[in-house]
Amino acid sequence: MFEAIRNNKRIAQVILAILIVPFAAFGLDNYFGDRMGRGEIATVGGTSISRAEFENALEEQRRLLREQLGEGASTDTLGSEKLRQEVLDRLIIQRALALYYRDMRLSVTGGQLQQAIAGIEAFRENGQFSQKRYQALLSRRGMTPAGFEAQFTQDLLSQQLMDSIFGSSLVARGSAHRLLVAGLEERVVREMRFPVAPHLADIKIDDAAIQKFYDDNPARFEFPERIKAEYLVLSEEALQNEAEANKTEISEEAIQKAYQDWPDVRQVRHILIELAPEADEAATETARKEAEEIAASLRKEPDRFPALAREKSQDPGSSGAGGELGNIARDGTMDPSFEEAVFMLKQDEISNPVRTRYGFHILQVTDIQKRSLAETRDEIIAWIRKQALAKGFDEKATKFSEMVFNEAPDSLQPAAEAFGLEIRRTDWVSRGTDDLGGVRNERLVASLFDDDALNQRRNTQAIEVGFNTLVSARVLEHEAARRVPLEDVRGQIEAQLRREEAMRMAREEGNAVLAALDQNGEVNNAWSAPSSFQRSKPDLPPQAARAVFAAPLTRLPARVAVELPDDAYVIYQIDEVERPTIDNDDPRVAEMAAQYGLVLGQNDFGSFLASLRDRYKVVVKPVAGQPTE
Repeated sequence: MFEAIRNNKRIAQVILAILIVPFAAFGLDNYFGDRMGRGEIATVGGTSISRAEFENALEEQRRLLREQLGEGASTDTLGSEKLRQEVLDRLIIQRALALYYRDMRLSVTGGQLQQAIAGIEAFRENGQFSQKRYQALLSRRGMTPAGFEAQFTQDLLSQQLMDSIFGSSLVARGSAHRLLVAGLEERVVREMRFPVAPHLADIKIDDAAIQKFYDDNPARFEFPERIKAEYLVLSEEALQNEAEANKTEISEEAIQKAYQDWPDVRQVRHILIELAPEADEAATETARKEAEEIAASLRKEPDRFPALAREKSQDPGSSGAGGELGNIARDGTMDPSFEEAVFMLKQDEISNPVRTRYGFHILQVTDIQKRSLAETRDEIIAWIRKQALAKGFDEKATKFSEMVFNEAPDSLQPAAEAFGLEIRRTDWVSRGTDDLGGVRNERLVASLFDDDALNQRRNTQAIEVGFNTLVSARVLEHEAARRVPLEDVRGQIEAQLRREEAMRMAREEGNAVLAALDQNGEVNNAWSAPSSFQRSKPDLPPQAARAVFAAPLTRLPARVAVELPDDAYVIYQIDEVERPTIDNDDPRVAEMAAQYGLVLGQNDFGSFLASLRDRYKVVVKPVAGQPTE
């Protein structure tokens, strides 16, 4: 299976996409603890999806869209409620899949995982897996190897699941043969048209008919209540832009203090004796004994570490490089027990066997480096600013809420000046919608139609429309719901009634000819020249294609009649049917079976994912109102 993944270009592209789509922030093990608490926005099977997790995924998706769309990545797109919903839906599906894998005891061994990762071309140099390239690429994406490997494990499991579901969607060769024949079948067709246009000039619509249509269809001629508004958006991104513009100074004392705790970097090599997490006691003891023997041997001859790694290590990513893993910082990148052991070792010391989810490791730290303050200064300053921004947002959000609703409820200008925000304005916004310019939120729009906002022209409360994103809005103009006067739509109604009457006349004319054809077989009306149409490439209007290829063929010629809106009433006569002769061993039969199997597999996989939402109860915490399931 893993060899197939490496050799399949489409799947490899999907796997590489893991680096640039959300979901890599948390590993598989993290899904089942109580890590969300107060910040949860949804639960799946009793496990929480936190606001922080959602926000990380959303920001990563926005970054991806900026890379893909460039200048086409508008603020409306990046801030849309649709994007937020898509990200949340994907997180929910991913969590449900993780729960399913856990309950079904599905797993990927450490060796399989490492072998699959080592086969990814993006991580290879000169045909060999490069630990340095691996870590560098993940670092540029803001990911840790532990996070990536946890997510990659789930993607491998998902591929296994898809393979099993798609593999069960088999199409019998006979069925594929019939589908291919039907798709390549040709029907030789002539048509006789009864256009609408010639009737239009003679049709007169009286005032009574226009009035009746207007009275019978009130909803078609009503403008809903609507407003124009202005609004402010307070978000971490806006405060970040303000902070960047002001370039808040960080004291040397703060930098020095952070530097004292800044992790050093250790160059590490290891030898892995692979062991599955669920291995029984006997297998565990065998692996432990082998690791202890290697460690004892290395303590006597530490210089043999590279040679023994090439000979004994079961880590395909590093064994060929003498076990070298490169530089490791104390930043949660590695398995906790692995990292703890690394930072307890002295330089050149050989560790006792260390157990992780991959098996037993024998470790050696070959170099310890404390990066200088000059090397880390920029990182430290960025980290301090980010921490300060996150810490200060709640305080600023409280102040913002107080200012727009209590201190200055009749204007957004004071809050805009206090927080360096731009007042944005909307076009007309109708009651019952959820779109307020670049912000989509039903509660926000509804609040603008409350009495205080609508009639007193007060600011709305600061409403949370996303993670650490608050919006307050104010009505500028208001129009009550009103019915469009009849005179304003008289011409529109008259034109529609004339078209309907013209189609009725064309239909009567065509049906009379159709009756004569059925009775006599011939009429004076002219048929078009015959044309051949394939079911797979009909080259007909959709309504006509459906009718022509659904027509019974018990007797030829066969006829069907179709209304083409605002155009004509058309009789289609099927004179001949040409079915191709296809041998059972024709390669197109196998292709058809594969294509149809793929369609069935996609439907089955979609149904399976939908069933997971029922199996693992999903509760989404709404912005306002009751939880929805």
